[in-house]
Amino acid sequence: MSVQPITDPKAAGAASPVTDEAFFEALRRSEYANLDAGGHTYLDFTGGNLNPRSLIEAHQKMLLESVLGNPHSTNPTSQLATQLVEEARAKILSFFNAAADYYCVFTTNATAALKLVGESYPFTASSTLLMLSDNHNSVNGIREFVKRRAGRTLYAPLNVEDLQINEEKLAKLLEDGRGEGPNLFAFPAQSNVSGVQHPLEWIARAQALGYDVLLDGAAFVPTSRLDLSVWKPEFVSVSFYKMFGFPTGIGCLLLKKSAFTKLSKSWFAGGTVTLVSVAEQKQHLADGHERFEDGTLNYNMIPSVKNGLEYLETIGMERISARVKAMAGWLAQQLREIRHDNGKPVVRLFGPETFENRGGSLVLTFFDRDGKLYPFQEVEGLANERKISIRSGCFCNPGIDEINSCVSTEEIARYFASRDRHSLPDMVKFLGRMRGATRVSVGIANVQKDLDTFVDFVASLKNKTIAEALRRNEIKAISHC
Repeated sequence: MSVQPITDPKAAGAASPVTDEAFFEALRRSEYANLDAGGHTYLDFTGGNLNPRSLIEAHQKMLLESVLGNPHSTNPTSQLATQLVEEARAKILSFFNAAADYYCVFTTNATAALKLVGESYPFTASSTLLMLSDNHNSVNGIREFVKRRAGRTLYAPLNVEDLQINEEKLAKLLEDGRGEGPNLFAFPAQSNVSGVQHPLEWIARAQALGYDVLLDGAAFVPTSRLDLSVWKPEFVSVSFYKMFGFPTGIGCLLLKKSAFTKLSKSWFAGGTVTLVSVAEQKQHLADGHERFEDGTLNYNMIPSVKNGLEYLETIGMERISARVKAMAGWLAQQLREIRHDNGKPVVRLFGPETFENRGGSLVLTFFDRDGKLYPFQEVEGLANERKISIRSGCFCNPGIDEINSCVSTEEIARYFASRDRHSLPDMVKFLGRMRGATRVSVGIANVQKDLDTFVDFVASLKNKTIAEALRRNEIKAISHC
């Protein structure tokens, strides 16, 4: 398939954000017809992608025509399952151009891949874990492994105005913050909230200072090419349902071969050893990916990963990336222009103005005609009534939310010091300030009418007040920076 040119979103006009619309309209009809059949407007692609019809049909055919057995054997059904799993593994390494330098370790999702690194990395009391303030909680949680070994965790701040890396402060933290022990720098290739794509050049910069690098690729790889022959972090986490919707429960850790011996497995299980003795209580761990694949792999589902990656390749990752950026840029422009009759904006968008280095996510808050902030629960409820799927809350990324909600470190410290039990509603009451926002994320199955539907939804909130909504949510005072 040839890639058609994508227009500048600002020049596209309200009718069509991209010139590739005919192709994706046809794709919508052939692969995602269930959206229109059910009257759905799906705008939560960062939360999870949608499975194309052909992927389900191909997998169903394979299951119905094959007999698969547990791979840990040499019988015929086991050999077939092993063959299909290894074909999927090879396809993953090829897709990321990683076959020469990486192992592909299957996990249940990106979170499990991140936990594998956290529990196996050789943190010591002299180690530093350096992270961006923009990280999913599955990355933030690694700090607990550091804490248990008396190491330290540092966070590099973002620019408040555009949610991009504060390069001067990150460079200083990388230089001054490293400890004498093994040090790890963890950051997302793309924010799961703002869609900001952080520069991958930081991988080599951190490595030059002695850090190992953990790259969270979950939000990036569904719509952008990650070439691991160019960018070479020690560890990369991926979830495949984020890329093509099916199957859920399959992810991987792409583990750089040169970093393999740095990870120390804390236990052993079936499939991870080549020899175990009960009498002598000795064991020998397997080499390569098998060392970290505990128990029986999901061999009925893993073969579909190969089909999913081939599906994306058939369309073209560059085509998908350009399409998503164009749609998100056009949508952002339209939303900025929606105002109440008194001139006040209906929404505030966070992040960079342009989409050159952004993916398909928009994070925003809603305001009534008096400038009061809509509770995100109210916005989501109204969208639900129209069968519009968006996401609201803090998106498992507290760093971004603390920035966007103008919550200071001192306020957070006072809150946690004031009580033993904590919850988001309780914190909102304590601060007298709303937390959370709304996220809209576009993807491969979206067409123009989806964008128009959401724009119409936002326009329907013009000139309205939210006194009743505020009372229902028991929020005493709503303010925003």
